[in-house]
Amino acid sequence: MVEDSSKSFLKRHWQGYKDFWGERFSFLENYSRFIKRDKPLPSWSEADVEEFISSDPLHGPTLKMAREAAKFGAVGGLIGAVSTAGVTWKYSRSLHGTALSFGAGAVFGWTFGQEVANHWLQLYRMDTMASQVKFMEWWQNKVEGQS
Repeated sequence: MVEDSSKSFLKRHWQGYKDFWGERFSFLENYSRFIKRDKPLPSWSEADVEEFISSDPLHGPTLKMAREAAKFGAVGGLIGAVSTAGVTWKYSRSLHGTALSFGAGAVFGWTFGQEVANHWLQLYRMDTMASQVKFMEWWQNKVEGQS
């Protein structure tokens, strides 16, 4: 406690702010050991992902569902981007407005597509992050020759 009293008002509040947001974004710690490497992991192919899915009976199906959910998000993003940009262009003929609505529609459509996938594929019952981390561990071990 003596150490806290010696810190300035701003430093104590900044540390509290960092701790608060660090706790809310603690899921980023799961990926930091793969991202913050001296030598980055090489890219993997579709065949590598399929090999992991078939080799891991626990995390493989979950990873497969998470990949399916990404397709829902991509389709939702495409539909959202094109439809909002089309409506904007039809009624305003503004190039910058159409570009902004294209971007916003893509983000909203992707989000909506992910929510549809979450319910359609029942991803809320699965731990998709754990399966993605397991895949990254598997890939790291495979690349480094440990498997």
